[in-house]
Amino acid sequence: MSEETAPLYQKRIQIYPRSVKGRFRNLKTGMLVLAYLIYYLLPWLRWERLNAPDQAVLYDLPGRHFYIFGLTIQVQDIFWLAGALIIFAILLFFVTGLAGRVWCGYFCFQTLWTDLFIMIEHWLQGERPARMRLDKGPWNREKIIKKGGTYAVWLLVAFWTGLTFTMYWTDAPTLVVDTLLGRAPYPAYFTTLFLTATTFVMAGLAREQVCTYMCPYARFQSAMFDHDTLIVSYDTARGEGARGRAHLGKGLKLREERQAQGVGDCIECGYCVQVCPVGIDIRKGLQYQCISCALCIDACDTIMDNLHWPRGLVGYTSENALNGRKTTLLKPKTVGYGVILTAAVGILTWSISTRALYTATVEQIRQPLYSQLTDGSIRNTYEIKLNNKLTAPLTMGIGIEGTSSAILDMEGMERIELEPQGRIKLVARVQVPPDPTGVDEEIDSITFVIQPVAGVTADPIRREVPFSRPETD
Repeated sequence: MSEETAPLYQKRIQIYPRSVKGRFRNLKTGMLVLAYLIYYLLPWLRWERLNAPDQAVLYDLPGRHFYIFGLTIQVQDIFWLAGALIIFAILLFFVTGLAGRVWCGYFCFQTLWTDLFIMIEHWLQGERPARMRLDKGPWNREKIIKKGGTYAVWLLVAFWTGLTFTMYWTDAPTLVVDTLLGRAPYPAYFTTLFLTATTFVMAGLAREQVCTYMCPYARFQSAMFDHDTLIVSYDTARGEGARGRAHLGKGLKLREERQAQGVGDCIECGYCVQVCPVGIDIRKGLQYQCISCALCIDACDTIMDNLHWPRGLVGYTSENALNGRKTTLLKPKTVGYGVILTAAVGILTWSISTRALYTATVEQIRQPLYSQLTDGSIRNTYEIKLNNKLTAPLTMGIGIEGTSSAILDMEGMERIELEPQGRIKLVARVQVPPDPTGVDEEIDSITFVIQPVAGVTADPIRREVPFSRPETD
C-alpha cells in the first residue's frame, strides 16, 4: 500500500473479555457494588430540612446552596471545593506512586460502568467464545434477540444513570414523577438524555477506546512511576526460562521436566490476554493501556493452581523486585505526598468543623458621610448584611459598644428573626449628640455587636466601622 493510501488510524480490533474468578475480581466486584449503591441510592436518602427538599445530598443551584447531610455549603464556601480537588489530586499522585493505576482499575467511572456493561453482555450473550460466534454469525432471530436485548438493557442502565445524576440537583421522587409525566424542566431532560447517550456510547460501544485514546491520565501516569512503584508485571525469567514459553505437551507437562529442558512456566494458554478488558498482553511488559485491574493475575493464578505450580508468574511487583533488588515504598517522594495529603485533609476538616453559623457585615454608607441635625447631633448611616447559614430559624440581636453617648436607631429592627438560610439587609443609624465637654469629638469609630439571642449559642461578631464628623480647625 502506498503512502498516499495508507490509513491514518489503526482499525479497531474488537475485544471480548473473558470472565474470571479470583481475589482481584472479587475486589473489583465489591467496589462496583459499593459505588453503585452509593451513586444510585444516595439521592433517595432522606434528611429533614425546613427550607429545602428532604434529601440528604442536594445541589440546589437556584437557591445557591449545596446540602451534604448536615453540612450546608454556600457560595462563599466554594473554597472548600478547591480544597477537596487539591486533596483528590494529591491522593491520586500518592496512590499512583505506590501502586500504579489502581484508580483506573477499581474506582474510575469509565471502568465501573464498562465493567457493568460487560457483565450484562456476558449474562445475555454468553461467555467469550459464544459472543465471538454471535458477532461473526448472520443476523438471525437469535442474534437479533440477544443483541437487541443487550442494547435495551444497556440503554435502561444508561438512562437510569443520567436520571440519577439529575436527581442530585432536585428532589428525587418529584423528578422521577415529573419526568415520566412529561412535566420536568427542559434542563432536566437535556441533562438526563445527554448522560444517557454518553454512558451508552462510552461504556457500551467505545469501552477500552476511552482509556486508550481519550483519557489523559494514561499518557502522563508514567511520570509518577519509579522503580519501586507496584505494577502488574510478568515474571519474564520464570515464565520464559532459557528456551522461552511452550504449551503443555509430551515431556513438558511437569514443571520439573520443563525446567530440565530450560522451558519457562508460561504454557501459552492466553488466559491472561483473554480476560484483559483493554486487550493487551502483559507478557510484553508494562503498557500505557494497562489499567491495573489485575484480572490477568487472577487468570494466571487460576492456571497455576490447576497445575499445582506456585502462583506469582503474573503479579503485583516493582521493577526493582524483578531485577532482584529491594522494593522501598517509604521514600522521600512518598513521605512528602503523605505529609501534604495529611495537612490538606486536616486543614479542610478544621475549616468545616469551625465554620460560622452565621455571617454579618457592616459598611458605612458614604453618600453622605454624615448628617448634622438641627440640635448639633452627628448621625452616620450604615448598611448591615446578615446571613443565616443554618437550616433552622435564627433570631439576631444588634447593638453597639465602645461609647456611652452614641444612640443606635434601627426603627425596631435591633432584634430580628432570620428564616432558615435567610439573608437580609438592614439600615442602621448611629447618632452622637452634642456634648459641651467635647468628649464626642474623640469618637472616630463605632463597634457593632451582632449575636444570636435565640436558636443557637454562638460567639458574637464584632465589626468596627468609622464614624465620620465635620472637620474641626
